[in-house]
This record gives sequence, C-alpha cells and structure tokens, in this order.
Amino acid sequence: MLGRQFVLGRTIAEAMDEAQDQRKALENARRGSADAATGLRFSYDMLGEGARTEHDAERYLASYANAINAIARGQVAASPETADGISIKLSALFSRYEDGQRERVFAELLPRVWALIEQAAHANLNLTIDAEETDRLELSLDVLDALAARIATAFPQWTGFGLAVQAYQTRALQVVEAVAAIARRHRLRFMVRLVKGAYWDGEIKRAQEGGLTGYPVFTHKEHTDISYLACARALIAHADVIYPQFATHNAGTIAAILQMARAKSAAFEMQRLHGMGEGVYREVMKDPTVACRVYAPVGEHRDLLAYLVRRLLENGANSSFVHQLADAAVDVERLLASPMTSARAPAFPMPAYLYPVDHGLQRRNSTGIDLAVIADRAPLDAAVAAAVVPAVREATTGEVVATMAKLDDGFTAWNERPVTERAAIVRRAGDLLDARLAEFCGLLVKEGRKTLGDCVAEVREAVDFCRYYADQAQIRLQDQVLPGPTGESNELRMNGRGVFVCISPWNFPLAIFAGQVVAALVAGNAVAAKPAEQTPAVAARMVGLLHEAGVPQDALALLHGPGETIGAALTADPRCAGVCFTGSTQVAKIIQRALAHKDGPIVPFIAETGGLNAMIVDSSALPEQVVDAVVQSAFRSAGQRCSALRLLVVHGAIADGVIEMIRGALAVLNVGDPALLATDVGPVIDDEAYTNVSRNVARLKKDAKLLGETPFAATFPRLVAPAAFELGAIADLKDEIFGPVLHVVRWNGDVDAVMREINVLGYGLTLGIQTRIDSRAQRLARLAKVGNVYINRNMIGAVVGVQPFGGEGLSGTGPKAGGPHYLLRFCAEQTLTVNTAAAGGNAALLAGEAGGH
Repeated sequence: MLGRQFVLGRTIAEAMDEAQDQRKALENARRGSADAATGLRFSYDMLGEGARTEHDAERYLASYANAINAIARGQVAASPETADGISIKLSALFSRYEDGQRERVFAELLPRVWALIEQAAHANLNLTIDAEETDRLELSLDVLDALAARIATAFPQWTGFGLAVQAYQTRALQVVEAVAAIARRHRLRFMVRLVKGAYWDGEIKRAQEGGLTGYPVFTHKEHTDISYLACARALIAHADVIYPQFATHNAGTIAAILQMARAKSAAFEMQRLHGMGEGVYREVMKDPTVACRVYAPVGEHRDLLAYLVRRLLENGANSSFVHQLADAAVDVERLLASPMTSARAPAFPMPAYLYPVDHGLQRRNSTGIDLAVIADRAPLDAAVAAAVVPAVREATTGEVVATMAKLDDGFTAWNERPVTERAAIVRRAGDLLDARLAEFCGLLVKEGRKTLGDCVAEVREAVDFCRYYADQAQIRLQDQVLPGPTGESNELRMNGRGVFVCISPWNFPLAIFAGQVVAALVAGNAVAAKPAEQTPAVAARMVGLLHEAGVPQDALALLHGPGETIGAALTADPRCAGVCFTGSTQVAKIIQRALAHKDGPIVPFIAETGGLNAMIVDSSALPEQVVDAVVQSAFRSAGQRCSALRLLVVHGAIADGVIEMIRGALAVLNVGDPALLATDVGPVIDDEAYTNVSRNVARLKKDAKLLGETPFAATFPRLVAPAAFELGAIADLKDEIFGPVLHVVRWNGDVDAVMREINVLGYGLTLGIQTRIDSRAQRLARLAKVGNVYINRNMIGAVVGVQPFGGEGLSGTGPKAGGPHYLLRFCAEQTLTVNTAAAGGNAALLAGEAGGH
C-alpha cells in the first residue's frame, strides 16, 4: 500500500503510463489550457540506494540506461527543460563513491556517468545528479566540473545537465555560487534542483560522532527555510547559466518563489515528490503559467524501504509543513509564519559539548578531523610524512625492581593529593593530547601501521578516556558521608591501592594504554606501564605527555620489554598492588595463575581479552545495512580488534544474497599502505601475526568453503587479503583468528537456539543483531551472555562513556572500561566511623533540641 503511494510504477513503462494519466488529468482540470511549456513534467528516479558491489553498480547503470531509452522513445522533446528526464545517484553507479577513493572515482565512475550523459544529450532529455551526504559534497562538485568540461566539447548546446543542491547545508549558498561559476567557466547552462535535504538526522549524528567543529547542516527548520530562500534568490540571479527548479511542498516557500521569479521574469519550474504535496500543488497548478515537475521513484516495492523512511519522517515531523497542514489545531498564521521572525540558537549543543553537564562538570567531546575535507586533512598528511619512530630502550629485570621501589615510595604523596587535583592533571593531559592529534596520528601510522581513519578514532578515544575518568573521579571518588545513628559520623573514603601494573596491547597502543594508565592514576595509584613490544614509541610519547601535564616522575614509569621477562617480573613483584591487562585469553590466564601463586596480599586483576564475536542476521534484515556492518566489523583495522566480527550467522532465506553482496564488497576493498587515505585494510602488526593468520587462512581453504577474498598486489609488507569462509555449524569455530578473516554459518529454525549455541562458545565480548523485529532484538539481547550488544549497526568503535566496553566469560573480568564502575576497581575503600558523643554528650543533638523549644 505504501509502495503504491510513493512509487509511480514498478517499471519505467508502468511509471510512464501513470505519468501520462496524470498529465491528462491536469489538462482536464485546466480545461485544455495546459501546453508543453507549462504542463506536468517528470524526473524518474530508479529506486535503490548506494551500490555495495560492482555488480550492483552495473545493475543500476543498466537500469538508468534502459529508463533513458524508454523516455526518449516515449516523447519528442522540444528542449531539456520541458522534457521528462532522469535523476541519478552517483553512489549507485560506483560502490566506492567516497573522497578517499578519488582516483578510482575519476577512473571508474566518470565513464559510467558519461555514457548516460551521451544518451540523454542525444535524446535532448535532462539528467540530474541527486544530492547525497555532506561528506561527498566536495567530491561531487569536482565530478561536476570534470563532466562539464567534457560536455562543453561534446555537447555545448545541450542544457539538460544538472544537479541537486540541499538548502539545509550551511554551505548551500556557496555551492550555488560554485555551480554557477562552473557553468560560466565552461559556457554551459545547468538545470539546478533546489531541495531542502533528506539526510538531516544522519548529518547531525555524523558530526556528533566525529567530534566535528560544527554541524554541516542547519539545526532549525526555519533556518533551512531562510537558506532555501537565499539560494532561490541566487539561482534566479544566475538565470543566464542556471535553469532553477524549486522542489518544495511548503505553501509559504512556493509563494515566495513565485514572487521572486516573476519579479525577475526568470524561467523556472516547481517540483514535488510523487505521493506528497498533491493538495498544495492542486492549487498551484490551477495557474497555467506555472510549470511543475514530479520527482517520481520507479522500482519494485521491496527496494523502497530507505526512500520510504525518509519520506515518512519528513511527513511525520512536527515541524513539517505537510504534517502541520493536516493538523486542524495549527492555525493559518502559525502555518504560514515567516521564518525570518524567529532567530534561535542551535537546536543541539555543538559536537564539542555533546555530553550533558554531570555534577557541575562539562566533559568536552574529543576533537575529530573530517577526512573528506581536503583542507582539514592537510595537517594529518603532513604529520604522517614527518613522523619518525624513535627507539625505546628495553628495561632489564633489575630495573623493574628499582622502578617498583621508586613508584612505591612515590605512591603515598600522589595518593594524598586531593582527587580534584589528580583529576585536573589527567584532564590537562587530555587537552594536550587533543591539541596534538595530528602528531600522534603520524606516530600511530608509522609504528602501529594503522589507517588514517583508525588513527583519528584512536587518539580521540584516548582523549575521551582522560576527560571521562577525570570527571568520574571527581563524581565518584570523593569522600562520602553516610547515614547513621545520632552521636556518630560515618564516612566512606576512596584511596589508591599502591603500584598498579598496566599491561596494554599493540592493537590499540594509545587508547587502551592511556585508558588503563589514567584510570589507575586518577584513582590515586602509582603506575608501572608496560606497553606491547611492537608499539613502545606511542606509549613513551603518551607517558611524556602525562609527565608534562603534571604527573610526578615517581608516580608513573614506562617499562618496555618482553612479556615473558618484564611483564612477569612486574606482576611477580611484591609491591604490585593490582594488574590491569588487555590481551589474549591465554596470557590473561598465565597472569591469573602467577598472581594466585604469589605470597602476600590478594591483588585485583582487571582483564579484557578476546572473543569469538558473532552477528545474528534474520530474514527481515536490510541486506545493504548488514553488509555495511559486516565489512566494517570484520575487516576494519585488518580485523585486529578484540571486538571484531568473527562469526556471521545469517538466515537461510537471505543467505545467498547477503553472501553474494559480501563477496562483491570484498572485491572492491583497497589493501595496502596505511598512510594512504584510499587504503581500507593495512598490514597485520608483525611477522608472527602474518605467519599465524596466513597459516589459518591456508587451513580454511582446505577445510571450509571460500566465499570471497580481496585481490591485491603486495606493495607493502605483511598484507593479508580479507576473506570470508563458510562453515557447517557454529560449533566448528574453535579459535579466534586475529586478522581479516570472517566465518559464515547459515541458520534456519529457532533463533533463540542460535543464541544459545553462540553462548556455548564461552566468549562474551561483542554481539551484533540485525533484524527489523524489535521484540526479537530485545529478546536475543537478554539471552546473550555478552558484554556489548549492537543492534542494526556495526560492532566496533565503542565510545567512552556511551558504550562502556568489556566482556564476560572467556572475554574478561570487568568492570567495563569507559563506564561508571571502572575506577572503583582501582581503589581501596575505607570506612571511618567517629563516636562524636564520646566527649560526654551529643552537642549537635542538644543544639537542635534547644533550637526547637
């Protein structure tokens, strides 16, 4: 039913028949006064979101080409402006339409678009490039410029090429000017569709998650309305090189457009979406001088979901004109109020102030970099080019003893500092790190072999740890007065335990290292920090930064060396008051046994280990969304995350289609040098890891079914091709392969039984659930013996204070890192009880009684 409401036809032929019926209805309504110049026009949109594979892209290309041929056969166009046309999405024509793949975009996407342009130009139809997300804006303008240069030579008289501009973007007016400049430079005339924008909530979320300096879109509807009018005025002013097309269902906006355009005697057209705004345009189209075009989706109803959700959200939003028009409680004055009468602050706090004030503390969000903006990326590129990995001297076992003694001596003074003072130092460290993001990214690329996106995310996580734990210390570690009987005071005090040994992994050499160390420090402990053998330089740079921020030399020391010697000596030292470890389950058990055999106090052991992390996909899940989540979760960071997806359990009804899409997605990944923005998957960390992963892949190629593998040329050391294998059963997965290897199992029958089988594996770190049935998702989450459950998204990238991270079973001891309970494990608790009546009476009680009479 909804498909019929919002889709003009399931095929282009069906859609064109429906379009013809609508044209006849308009002519009848106008009593025969409609003509070709002002009649009803259509821009057909072949349904489908961005391609995930090259097969998808070829299918969309064929669909567009078939539609253009059908439109050309169905009418003789006097001009592109009066003809029907087609709207295309560049992301549908190339599976990697993103700024990081610029070279491939120009090499592979442009020829496909050009083939469609040739068809449309020969038929004298119009072809409009639809607007997409903001992170593709600069790339889209560069593509437009390149295509315009070619059109200027091949079809200089054709005026049917165009694009959509989104008024909700804060750069919308500059985009209009840039498009006009491109048209003038190539002596062309473009058709420009002005829309308000369809990805608003996604743009807001992306800016918040990315820690951007501001929002790329306006945060109030009336501000978008003002921007729309400003852009409309600019388009009309450029009418010599632009044919303006105004897409809106707002009667006030329509009236303003008609007034502005007629005052300048400019040619223009109005546009509406099929299935929306029909009542408003029924009135508009009574004027035979107004031309209108219908943006008409075409396709099978099963392809409608993403488009439909955007339309329903627009219709249902309280601020929507269409919604308010249908609401009898909204009077005309309010409905048609000028957007100029209201000037409000942003609807949301800026991304830097995303987190609310808690106990009077405002935790600032870490600062990110928009890698899609070339100017923003420049400092990062420079830092990577300049980065040099310094040598870090290995400690000896004798130095371990001396250092532990020094830290033990320094512990008392550090612990006696007020918690607010320790928190201020840790917070200062976070600010210093935030300001040096590019520098640390350069070191992470060179030493940790991380891709640029992973580097930015890791530095931001380390900053978040500093700021979050500083705030949590001030909130949770202050002395607390407890209730009790009269004549007695009771107080709970939190102190450091002594010298904490923090052992961190190479896969997050900054974020996990910093998180462990600052948590122990802010709780009042001295810290002996042992980084992974592969990444000591990043750790040493962070220790230097903490000392610069004010941590005393005798409260924090770095001890680099092999786990078998230095790590073992640290945990065996009698002054070790606690151990915080992130790494493999096997090493965690070795540490656990060593601590159990020590004489002296029983010390706490905080461990976060690996997992056989699964994702359950049912038959209601959206395949494109599933594949996006799978590729990110299984192959980002070359699969070297403890949270990475290892086991995809997909329902048999959709398994073939999902597997085919994963195979196609694997085929277009870039494997190579992590310093290059275009690289999706970099190398594994060292020769030992390379040998281990390669051996397991070779075994799987014999024992399992290879579903897909990324082809690449070995231009960089220790590269492993991302691969997916099909297993017969969940129980066939025995061990974690710490690399870009995905195992796939099909399921049918009882999904609860599938969840129980996953629980039997014994690990419990992360779980993904992909379903459109909310009750099922919630039930599976309750059944799961897993620390972090992610529904309808990827399974990696837990955010400090938002998704506290840590598992159970074979995946760790807890408490969760980045959560409100983490610091307590680093503390010793002391209850102080004072008998205040011991001096001979309860003075406070007597004073209260005296005051009451």
